[in-house]
Amino acid sequence: MPTGKPHVSVFIATSLDGFIARPDGGLDWLERANADVPPGEDCGYQAFMASVDVLVMGRLTYEKVLSFGEWPYAGKRVIVLSSRKQVRPAPYPEVVESSNESPRQLLARLHAEGCRHVYLDGGLTIQGFLREGLVDELTITSIPILLGSGRPLFGPLSTDIPFRLQASRSFAFGFVQNTYRRSTS
Repeated sequence: MPTGKPHVSVFIATSLDGFIARPDGGLDWLERANADVPPGEDCGYQAFMASVDVLVMGRLTYEKVLSFGEWPYAGKRVIVLSSRKQVRPAPYPEVVESSNESPRQLLARLHAEGCRHVYLDGGLTIQGFLREGLVDELTITSIPILLGSGRPLFGPLSTDIPFRLQASRSFAFGFVQNTYRRSTS
């Protein structure tokens, strides 16, 4: 990990064809797939979240999370990237803040504050950090469904970004999870 920034991770699910949501942001396909997950199985999410200091997401993702009803990040500091001065209040406003900083500026500030591990969520946010070469690790859980269209996890890049497979895990209910680390060679 380069000095001057926290470790930056993505932990996300995609359809087999690489979409994180339907074109309208719908996640019905993911909710249906999660119904097949046995009780108590979280595909490593709780352990991952325990290692995270700060969650950074885009405004659209934040708005989607607010629609879930129950706030899934109680006790975690959440930063919402938005060009707006204020974002809609969260159930836990003491841990939610908005920022219009660039990815580099934000990570430099978080590093100076002692943050060690940042979790990125939301397609455009992930794409922006990837374009700036700031993502260290990707954990992608593939859900066995083809959507045909939707919001892609990845977008255009001006250069290749090499990653190396660190772990691969398949689940009896059909999910496949791969973890990649950014390659320095």
